[in-house]
Amino acid sequence: MKRLHISFTTANLDHSVAFYTQLFAAEPSVLQADYAKWMLDDPRVNFVVETGSGAPGFSHVGIQAETEEELEELFDRLQTAEAPYLPEGVTTCCYHKSEKSWTADPDGVMWEAFRTLHQTEQRGANLSDEQLQQLNK
Repeated sequence: MKRLHISFTTANLDHSVAFYTQLFAAEPSVLQADYAKWMLDDPRVNFVVETGSGAPGFSHVGIQAETEEELEELFDRLQTAEAPYLPEGVTTCCYHKSEKSWTADPDGVMWEAFRTLHQTEQRGANLSDEQLQQLNK
């Protein structure tokens, strides 16, 4: 079963962690100095707040696959949509090693399709400015 992924950039991680911990009635499953993630089953979502270079607010949305088959199906959908497609492959991002690809909807909302392989101690890199420009064409 796939899981919806939502990510927000926050101006104050501690305040956001307190707010979302109360809202979800659950502690984060991953908590770093610049990142917090809740893997919730009710609602079934991978919800992230993190500090970053962007303005506070909505960052991106995605679909997290649990199996290689689900991920391949998602990649096929991204490639056939009339939108930019950026296959990132296996990468370390947000304290996880994942395989992922990106697209953007007609209004420029960034979407990722990914499968997490395992958690890491390193944050990894976000998309480069060049990659972001590819998605915003």
